[in-house]
Amino acid sequence: MDIQFIIMIGLFLGALWYVGRIIYRSIAPKNGSCASGCGKCSADFSKINPKEK
Repeated sequence: MDIQFIIMIGLFLGALWYVGRIIYRSIAPKNGSCASGCGKCSADFSKINPKEK
């Protein structure tokens, strides 16, 4: 094998890893509790007292 082929394989694998990482980070849950990452699941409503009628 010549050096150009080895360099090209290395660049290709690096680009594949980079694109895979971008895709994984966009799909993976952001806060661990839900997959949408919108932040609604992490809201803490325990300190809110509803008004009694």
